[in-house]
Amino acid sequence: MPTEVADGARTLRTDPDRPPVAVVEPPGMSGKERAVFAVIALVAATGFAILALSRGEHVNSMWIVLAAVGTYLIAYRFYARLIDAKIHRPDDTRMTPAEEFDNGKDFMPTDRRVLYGHHFAAISGAGPLVGPVLASQMGYLPGTLWIVFGVVLAGAVQDFMVLHLSIRRRGRTLGQMARDELGSVGGWAAILGVLTIMVILIAVLGIVMIGALAESAWAVWAVAMTIPIALFMGVYLRYLRPGRVSEVSAIGVVLLLAAIVSGRWVSQSDWAHVFILDKPTLAICLAVYGFVAAVLPVWMLLAPRDYLSTFMKVGTIVMLALAILVVRPELQMPAVTHFAHDGTGPAFAGNLFPFLFITIACGAISGFHALIASGTTPKLIEKESQARMIGYGGMLTESFVAIMALVAACIIDQHVYFAMNAPPGLTGGTPETAAAYTNGLHLVSGAGTPLPDIDPAVYAQAAKDVGENSIVSRTGGAPTLAFGMSEVMHRTPLLNLVGDKAFWYHFAILFEALFILTTIDAGTRVARFMLSDAIGNVRGLHAFKDPSWRPGAWIATTIMVLAWGSILYMGVTDPLGGINMLYPLFGIANQLLAVIALCVVFAVTVKRIGLRWAWIPGLPLAFVLLVTMAASWQKVFSTNPKIGYWTIHAKAKEALASGAQTFQTAKSPAEIEAVVRNTAVQGTLSIVYAVLVLVVFAAAMIVVARWLRGVGAPPVEHDAPASHIFAPSGFVATPLEKQVLAEWREAGLDPAPVAGRQ
Repeated sequence: MPTEVADGARTLRTDPDRPPVAVVEPPGMSGKERAVFAVIALVAATGFAILALSRGEHVNSMWIVLAAVGTYLIAYRFYARLIDAKIHRPDDTRMTPAEEFDNGKDFMPTDRRVLYGHHFAAISGAGPLVGPVLASQMGYLPGTLWIVFGVVLAGAVQDFMVLHLSIRRRGRTLGQMARDELGSVGGWAAILGVLTIMVILIAVLGIVMIGALAESAWAVWAVAMTIPIALFMGVYLRYLRPGRVSEVSAIGVVLLLAAIVSGRWVSQSDWAHVFILDKPTLAICLAVYGFVAAVLPVWMLLAPRDYLSTFMKVGTIVMLALAILVVRPELQMPAVTHFAHDGTGPAFAGNLFPFLFITIACGAISGFHALIASGTTPKLIEKESQARMIGYGGMLTESFVAIMALVAACIIDQHVYFAMNAPPGLTGGTPETAAAYTNGLHLVSGAGTPLPDIDPAVYAQAAKDVGENSIVSRTGGAPTLAFGMSEVMHRTPLLNLVGDKAFWYHFAILFEALFILTTIDAGTRVARFMLSDAIGNVRGLHAFKDPSWRPGAWIATTIMVLAWGSILYMGVTDPLGGINMLYPLFGIANQLLAVIALCVVFAVTVKRIGLRWAWIPGLPLAFVLLVTMAASWQKVFSTNPKIGYWTIHAKAKEALASGAQTFQTAKSPAEIEAVVRNTAVQGTLSIVYAVLVLVVFAAAMIVVARWLRGVGAPPVEHDAPASHIFAPSGFVATPLEKQVLAEWREAGLDPAPVAGRQ
């Protein structure tokens, strides 16, 4: 029942006796808005022009920030709206799964600001922090272009469209949607691919986090304290002060800052040893936490903890961006280095194509996001129109994190960057041997002139400045990002009063650990949903289809935690270094998962509206498939022992058979046996992933071809009941939305009640 308000704006009711449940804003832009976006476009274009064309000694890093932010704003305003208008056509008069199946546990209408925090925290793990740092070895330009344009045309499109599809399908997971839309063969291949890839993704995220927390009482204390803080926030928001989001946010931020500050005191106290844990112990603790977070009601721990972490994540990134604009550090890395051409980079081996794309991974497109967008988020979202802000907008925010990570790496002295990111086998592990190594890399400035040799004392002083014993071979990306952040923060007025370079370095390490942990807990819950969906397809086990059935939840969670926990334990005890061996597999698996998601989205888009706008998901599908297949081929068949898993496997077996006591960084026959075993697992997974994804792609193309011939099945979409709640679509309510909210208040009604809190 539409009601005309003014200038084409309308309010929509589903019950004549209740206030409106939806608004339709007038299309078009005012003259002021056009002028603002024209200026934004000009600034972004200027930034890209300077980055692409400048080949001098001095290129300011602020141009990367301005180019990226300008592009994000334009894409969100125009491209995301195009997708909504031409493909999604959101209808806020329909119930979302959160409203229809509200049980106060897994399904629950959640304030859009809290849900944005949960979604962003869940999708933004190690990838946007580590990948861009490692990819910086190829120069600042390739990474910047892929992160910015990749997210606009691929990553944000995938997240946005998968979220909308799941909302229209009772919050179904990606694997189940694939089975519904692509048929039995393609569906089961997708389910198996999603489940097995999920295991490796969570495990690698855990390896990166453990690398940041191991042997650090400060970091372990602060991260551990976020759990009771989140529990308090969950109880406060649900029972003590329902709906007081701003109030509980302020309390949570104060408590979080207290946890961070007190971490330094704990690390200097007599009981610091309690929080100094080795890597295997941390792996076990992480698995236990993942299990608990996945089975507790979502309002109790997961949503408030992720929302809390978002304040630190977004706040730190915004603070870093502003600091860059104030300090304006110059880029030390050239636009493109010779490692992009010869593939001999110390951070990772391989040429720009395809390895730049799979290394950056989450900063541009991440298949893992499709699991969150079809896992927890669609079960919590209040209105279909909020998907643009949460799905597309959330991914743009993660891309900005990746841009900040790339800038932090590229403003570091090149010698320091390569000394930190090269493994001990190359650097020797000491300042003297590291200086000899980096001096032999033939590093050049942005103008192409050779850099002078570095004195080993520079490495020793750099470590002292950040309160570490050494910075040599601190691989994995996280320490490099922390070093670059501390370099900017301690040079910024006001921030330098908060703490010295050592403080900001450890603050950044904690920031990274929080980033990753929030992805692990949400990922484990999503893995539980996916496994339950898969088991529910088996005859006699249909009870698993209900994600809130407690026995099923406990069984599915136990299986998934044991699966990723075993890979995690293997990684933290890997003689060749878990992150060095598993991160390329993580990147490939993550992008292959994106191919599965885009196959489903592409097939559904063609079924719903035909081919005219199907290029929107089709373009990223084609590119990401090409990249991942090329990378998979090289990881399986390359004869380069730095790239091919089976080549490393064969050489390790030869070493073992010959009686060798060492092999690369393996220092004993037992460790060589571990290398043989681990590379066999990694090589096998590479083959399995590629085959499953090709089956899914073939199934999707067959479904599309059948539909275009007029013989295919229609899309499987749920007919939702009429909605009885209201919520704004963006962070800030529009004047019309505020008017509707006022109507609800005047009627004495809660516009978005939650089961058990009414």
